[in-house]
Amino acid sequence: MKKDRKSVDARQQGILKLVQESGEIRSEDIAKQFGISLMTVRRDLDYLEQKGHLRRTHGGAATLEEYYNSRKINSEVNVCRDRISSYSASFVDDGDTLFINGSRTALNLLKYVENKNVKVITNNGWAIGEEYPQGISVRITGGDLRSRIMVGELTMQSILETQADKTFIGCAAVYENGEFVYDIPMEIGINEVMITKTRQNLYILADHTKLHMRSEWHSAYGSCTYDRPYTLVTDDQADPEIIEQLRLSGADIVIVPTD
Repeated sequence: MKKDRKSVDARQQGILKLVQESGEIRSEDIAKQFGISLMTVRRDLDYLEQKGHLRRTHGGAATLEEYYNSRKINSEVNVCRDRISSYSASFVDDGDTLFINGSRTALNLLKYVENKNVKVITNNGWAIGEEYPQGISVRITGGDLRSRIMVGELTMQSILETQADKTFIGCAAVYENGEFVYDIPMEIGINEVMITKTRQNLYILADHTKLHMRSEWHSAYGSCTYDRPYTLVTDDQADPEIIEQLRLSGADIVIVPTD
């Protein structure tokens, strides 16, 4: 029994050392490193967290310093996203019909649209249960739910049956050459249909953390480019070099102050 306890202690100290060296690590990587099950990893991480040595994260663990730095950064990013949502509401006119995709930043602009009658068609599951200003009517497309985003034939059919004046969409990342990355590849086709059925303007909302150089950042997710003109709405913390490259690629850029 003592021998078993010693081996558990040794493994947990090894896990703690690995977390401290990495700053943040996934449970799958810990399991692979020590040849143990994910259930054992969770028990070890729970024990180490209770002792105050680390903090559990979604899918893994982080050092206390990394965890609290991450929370601070996330809070600052959320402020930027809220400013982008608020500013983007100024592009909405009374009587507009809008397409909004699965982006929470795009969806949140509706909270800032006041004294206007606006019809919204969206595949964004986050809209369910939300309350918006008077005059905002929201129609959910329906479809197969993937991480709070509706996709599939039913979603496509619902969008094809209508038109919008303007479309507001988000993305997982933007490259300097005007290439857009999405977490759910099926979103790409849905976004393209929304854009095709849009009579006027296309707005793409992306905070500074989503702007990357293609050569320095790679994603395994699906990506695409858009043929029609669009306005990219970002914040004033965006990399000026990336902004300049996006302008050269043909993007109209709106930079929102975050002070």
